[in-house]
Amino acid sequence: MPLFYQQNINDSTRLAIWDLQEEEAFFGGFTEIVHPQKRLQHLGGRYLLSFLFPAFDKAAIAIAASKKPFLPDGSHQFSISHCTQYAASLVSTSCRVGIDIEEITERVHKIQHKFLHASEHEMLEKNASEILTLTAQLTIIWSAKEAIFKWWGAGNIDFSAQMILDQMPVAQNGILQARFIEKSGTEHALALHYKVMDTLCLVWVCN
Repeated sequence: MPLFYQQNINDSTRLAIWDLQEEEAFFGGFTEIVHPQKRLQHLGGRYLLSFLFPAFDKAAIAIAASKKPFLPDGSHQFSISHCTQYAASLVSTSCRVGIDIEEITERVHKIQHKFLHASEHEMLEKNASEILTLTAQLTIIWSAKEAIFKWWGAGNIDFSAQMILDQMPVAQNGILQARFIEKSGTEHALALHYKVMDTLCLVWVCN
């Protein structure tokens, strides 16, 4: 059972990461996804939902117009992420959640213009970390915004203009204060928890 990481955030919110070493049959379920790796990631992420909360009814999952999966009865809020051979899930019975897991690679430099706000770029230049490489810092920022995107759940978001981090990651794990600004101008203050584990970056938000 390659459970890579698990954390009970509080009595109503839990997360886990699974190292997908088993065959598809282990995870059960069904998906029409054709690509073998993506299919395994999908099944592994959903497997974790009932692993974390045995009462979670996976058969009741519906898909919103924004493509976000949800439970119509609202009994559990959940978010799923995956990369390479890992799947991660975050489930709560009390709050809206978002999770993202990323592999730390140089590729993030090529897309930073799509998600960095001008203030974040300036802070990065002034806040070099003695612990994290610039690649790791950028990956955490990207992962944080993916987590916010999933937390919001309605799609149609400008990653650089509507999601702004007020501080930069400088340690292996910590909390980042951020703002999500709706197109109407309504602003939400969010606390993003992050953790770097070898070549993986994990970020989650519960609010």
